[in-house]
Amino acid sequence: MGFFSSVSNFFFDAGIMSWDVLLTLLNLVHRKRRIGHVTPEGHPGYGGLWPEFRPPQEGDSRCSCPALNAMANHGILSRSGRNISFVDLNHQIRATYNFGPSFCSFVPHFAARMLKKNYSKDTFDLEELDLHNGIEHDASLFRLDTALEPNQSVKQIPFIEELLESATGKDKDGNNLLTTRDLSRILGKRRAVARAINKEFSLSFFHKIFGSSNSSTLLTIFGGRVDDLRSIVLHERIPEGWESRIRQPYGLTMTRFNKTVLTVELGVREKDWAEAAQEAAAHHKAT
Repeated sequence: MGFFSSVSNFFFDAGIMSWDVLLTLLNLVHRKRRIGHVTPEGHPGYGGLWPEFRPPQEGDSRCSCPALNAMANHGILSRSGRNISFVDLNHQIRATYNFGPSFCSFVPHFAARMLKKNYSKDTFDLEELDLHNGIEHDASLFRLDTALEPNQSVKQIPFIEELLESATGKDKDGNNLLTTRDLSRILGKRRAVARAINKEFSLSFFHKIFGSSNSSTLLTIFGGRVDDLRSIVLHERIPEGWESRIRQPYGLTMTRFNKTVLTVELGVREKDWAEAAQEAAAHHKAT
């Protein structure tokens, strides 16, 4: 059964990647969506009108992903963050953030496999996505490592503030923007410091790419705009009037996304933060 499952997964993934390349090409020849009309009509958020924000209540489930938590906080996903179907996650991420349909199919299928669940029939709670070294990984931009904080829904506010304050870019109106260089720099620091203070630290090449992928979402879907990101990553709230910065009709494809991911990852210089890592280790030991 395991062999046939592996073969089936291989052909499914190959089909998704082929579909993704086709969507990338179609995006090149079709007009972008008009500003103000990126979110589909009839979906929450159309015209920038998002459902009421309500912070999580006791007993609600949240995870390490601010974008998913924000969807639950606005009632786009179950407000409790529980009993979410993988199929619904696919559709809601697509409409909310304008990830490509291939992207939105691949990620929930991957999550279902990770949790050993059936994509078509089963449900999950958001906290289940934080299976350590599944999707969740050490050296996060927004969270302490699992060994230091098992509840990965808990935000590490100093990390978030440092990230937002590190922005060096500007848009045409003078608003602060994060750049690929900014993200590479802060990822290098996170990895160096986490490696120094966490005795159980682990970060495979796969999870390095996952870390750069999570970071690249800030630059693509959110356009690197610090004011918007403050609301999303600090408060886990979709800003009023917001819509995805990806206007391509077939959304953000993995093919296009990976260009940003590789730029971020190749720019990471963990060794540049050796002194900061030593200081963090000494402080951690003292406390």
